[in-house]
Amino acid sequence: MHCPFCAAIDTRVVDSRLSPEGDRVRRRRECSQCGARFTTYEVAELVMPWIIKRDGRREAFSDDKLRAGLLRALEKRPVSAEQVETLLQDIRNRARGSGERELSSQQVGEWVMTELRQLDPVAYVRFASVYRSFQDVNAFREEIERLQRLSSGEPADGHD
Repeated sequence: MHCPFCAAIDTRVVDSRLSPEGDRVRRRRECSQCGARFTTYEVAELVMPWIIKRDGRREAFSDDKLRAGLLRALEKRPVSAEQVETLLQDIRNRARGSGERELSSQQVGEWVMTELRQLDPVAYVRFASVYRSFQDVNAFREEIERLQRLSSGEPADGHD
């Protein structure tokens, strides 16, 4: 670590402490050349996979886009902000934990639908209607019937 005061290369760690949140390490350092002390923070770099869109474009994983889609589906539904954040964190963890450098947007969409199906069936149908591009009322009806079969324990056919 370079000294921010004299740009010397040789600095030593005097003290290390975990932050109260547990998500970073605070290090007090001292420059061997000028004696100045300074603080650095070490944070784990968690690389999210790239998302491959249906048309083949590659995009960086976007929490904002995922959150916006979820909030549209969950609009006026009895779901707390905490539940939304938990769902977002679950999707991020699945994406990161997949070990893949690239994921298809279809895979992420399926994960979201699985989570929404358990959280709020109405939001699930809303999200599925956009995600699967329902073209008419029959597509809605079929998805609702499929959801009812799943909730009653019957085998579902189709997209699972």
